[in-house]
Amino acid sequence: MTDWQYVTLTFSLVAITLSVIALGHLLTHQRDHRSAAFWVAIIVLSPFLGACLYGLLGINFIRRRGQQYRGGIGPAYRDPVPTCPLFVHGDAERSERDGSLAVTLDRISRFNFSSGNSIVPFINGDEAMPAMIAAIREAKSSVALSSYIFEATGIGAEFVDALDAACKRGVQVRVIVDDAGTRYSWPPVTKVLSERGVPVERFMPNRFILRLLTMNLRNHKKVLVVDGCIAFTGGMNIREGNMLARHPGHPVQDLQFKLTGPVVTQIQRVFAEDWIFCSGEALDEKLWFPEIAPTGNVHGLGIVDGPDEDYEVMPTALFAALSAARHQVCIVTPYFLPPVTLLAALKLCATRGVDVTIITPAKNNIPFVAWAARTLYGELLHAGCRIYESPAPFDHSKLLLIDDAWSILGSTNWDPRSLRLNFEFNVACHNTALVTRLKAIVDQKKAISAEITEAMLENLPLKEQLRNGFARLFIPVL
Repeated sequence: MTDWQYVTLTFSLVAITLSVIALGHLLTHQRDHRSAAFWVAIIVLSPFLGACLYGLLGINFIRRRGQQYRGGIGPAYRDPVPTCPLFVHGDAERSERDGSLAVTLDRISRFNFSSGNSIVPFINGDEAMPAMIAAIREAKSSVALSSYIFEATGIGAEFVDALDAACKRGVQVRVIVDDAGTRYSWPPVTKVLSERGVPVERFMPNRFILRLLTMNLRNHKKVLVVDGCIAFTGGMNIREGNMLARHPGHPVQDLQFKLTGPVVTQIQRVFAEDWIFCSGEALDEKLWFPEIAPTGNVHGLGIVDGPDEDYEVMPTALFAALSAARHQVCIVTPYFLPPVTLLAALKLCATRGVDVTIITPAKNNIPFVAWAARTLYGELLHAGCRIYESPAPFDHSKLLLIDDAWSILGSTNWDPRSLRLNFEFNVACHNTALVTRLKAIVDQKKAISAEITEAMLENLPLKEQLRNGFARLFIPVL
């Protein structure tokens, strides 16, 4: 046997072995049948490359690790067994419907509904960022900040200064930035904060090949908690692009929310879990978790989602919310690639006569995702859903409204990466006045957006249809 034949035989055996191992793991661990079919095709068509890609992109390497670190935290970070909340209305049917959804969401989440909350929306960074910085500057005891992307320049530099000043006056400050998010700008904000003495950790820092193994398992949460009683959350990263009034090079629209009341304790618990995972330090209960008095009349529930024991919590919550809708569903999302179950739920809503409105950007910052998304439009439009594409600048907002009383806000996008692979945090809210305010924001977005029709899809040039169809093949990994 020649050397070349030996190398060829060895490579073939390695490829076959890897493909068999990959297929075995896929058949025993993959829960999404469409994703499983995608990976089977890739592995069979290209045994060596397909097995390697599956190892890098298709296996959740953190799930058991997540169970271990959360399991060791203890009951202080978990609420007691749900008490089955029921929201009271004058209308018995509505009371029963809202109460049923509340109980369902309460059981899905590991937190319970809390009453007495206040939630204020901020439109774009021009409103949100100054309010967040002011809260840090006024902090008296603690600041907890977690962001997927945190730039050290522009508006980010103002956050760095505020965090540094808080540390210097004796406030306990803790900052978490996702490792992938530190690479969106230079210098890394973690380096800048460390040099100034601000306690900061990168979420799952890895190098070289290990970085590839966890490229999808990112901490996508955006959370700021000040003094344990004021919180900000939503979809907004700390980037200069959010400051539209400054005319940044890459402007981004977004929504952020200020929360006060007992639900803030749930948000602080979520941060504390991530902090002990990143640093090994358990946050002191008395300092970080003060007693919180009611501040409003919003019922709020924190919903944690991630590739550990909170696996696919958010898709289940969204399905429950859509199933409860009777009159209105409004979705605003930058990336619209819902799984088949949510697609079916949306079509069923429209079939029942529910007014379903979906708003997503006309020009996406990830074009491949937008191309794939447009292949889903046809079946939704045929069922009676209405789809609008919003004009530039790119809209990164995430919002779901159900009827006239329910809203879900937070960091989750309607795509596989967000719904299955990232660590996310959202808040389910029950309050008519809040929905009315948010519906006005949605209506403003819809008024300047272009409605998509079935005729428009049918008249797309052939090259665009082929391009979109090709992108659709990769939905399971987008």
